[in-house]
Order: sequence, then structure tokens, then C-alpha cells
Amino acid sequence: VLLDMALMNFALEEMIKKGYTPIEPPFLMRRKPYEGVIALSDFENDLYKIDGEDLYLIATSEHPMAAMFMDEVLKAEDLPIKFVGISTNFRKEAGAHGRDTRGIFRTHQFNKVEQFVFCKPEDSWKIHEELLKNAEELVQKLGLPYRVVNVCTGDIGKVAAKKYDIEAWMPAQNAYREIISCSNCTDYQARRLNIRYREREGEPPKGFVHTLNSTALATGRTIVAILENYQQEDGSVVVPEVLRKYMMGIEKISPKK
Repeated sequence: VLLDMALMNFALEEMIKKGYTPIEPPFLMRRKPYEGVIALSDFENDLYKIDGEDLYLIATSEHPMAAMFMDEVLKAEDLPIKFVGISTNFRKEAGAHGRDTRGIFRTHQFNKVEQFVFCKPEDSWKIHEELLKNAEELVQKLGLPYRVVNVCTGDIGKVAAKKYDIEAWMPAQNAYREIISCSNCTDYQARRLNIRYREREGEPPKGFVHTLNSTALATGRTIVAILENYQQEDGSVVVPEVLRKYMMGIEKISPKK
């Protein structure tokens, strides 16, 4: 619990320092905004639906943050709007085909801190690199070995125009595993949610904003990376230095004797 909360507090504080506004979104969304945020027909089997209600549990805080300005016209002077969302996320993981069903790498419920940005179309590619840099800095401060993958077009789905994954080295698995995803969705979500912007008050809307999202830190997978990379010969795990102030000064997690 302490390590999970420490990761969230660390990521949240770092993003607030960078000027991102913290958001704690609702855990439930109606179908109409969800259809605007994602290709729901492709993703619906992964979502938990409330019986008898037009409500779904969110799979990530990206989704309610994307829908915050549905059917609104934003002011160009207010862009970019930068949020950092913190939430519990719920997924059936129906497409996992039995992979990683043991342990905490892939779970039905997990905590995550998420970056989300609304911006002008001409700024989205630059901001995409900014989101990646933010995520990389968090992983670097945790001292985790990692690599950045520019995900191929055939593997990014319908929503994103470009996507990076950050994969951390997992010694016990002898493999790099994805812990962060960073996407530029350009105007896919904005068109479906009808989120536009205008340059000046009184003028007609100029066009659709662009939306971007990136994991800051997902606690479960990051904890796995920390446990595997910081475990000592005696079974204890050294707590990354940047997390200790959020863990009441605990420097090492030791197994029960």
C-alpha cells in the first residue's frame, strides 16, 4: 500500500510542478461520451458495465478527462489545457488471452496517474514529445532501466495517430515489458466529442482541438519493475530514493522472517 501510494504521490507532485492541473475524475461514464473517446465496439468487452444502467466503470482517467469539454468551444488563449488525472481503473482484460493472469502486472483493478492535454492542432506533435519526456523523467528518477518503442501503425488501434511505449527491463522475465503508453490522438476524439476552439471571442469556431494522453505512472506494473530491479540477495527490496519521503522514510522492504 505504501509503495503504491508513494508512486502516485510522486508522479502527481512531479506533474503539478510542471504546470499540470490535478484532476480526480468520476469512476463512471455514460455510453455516449465513451463512444466519443474510444472505438467502443473494439473495446467494450474490456469494460465493466453497470447492469440496468447506462454506465461503465472507467478503464483509465484519460477517458473522463477527454470528455470533460464535450460539445464545448474552447478559447485559443486557454490552450494548451494540461491535466494530470489520478484514479483507480477497471478492466476485464478480456483480450489478454490468459497472459499475466498471476501477480500484479495485469489486473482488473489498478491505480494510475495520467497526463492529458487539449491543444491547437499545430502544437500536438511538439506536446507529444513533451509528454514522452515527462514520463521518461519519472522512470529515470526511479532508476529503472527502460527503452522507448515507437509503436508500429498496425499495433496502435484506431484512436491514436502516433504512439510511444516505455518498456522497463524485468530481470525475472528476461524481457522489456510495457509500463507506459503515450499517444497523440490528433482530432479523433475531439471530432467525435465535438470539442472545438475559436481564436477570438465572437468569431466562429476555427476547428477541432487535438487531444493527447500518456501514462505518468501505473502503480502495479511499476511496482513489479521496482521489485525485480531493486531486490537484494537476502530477498529485501531497496526503496528508490525519490519515493522514501512518501513512505515515512522507509529505505528497505524486508521479507517476514
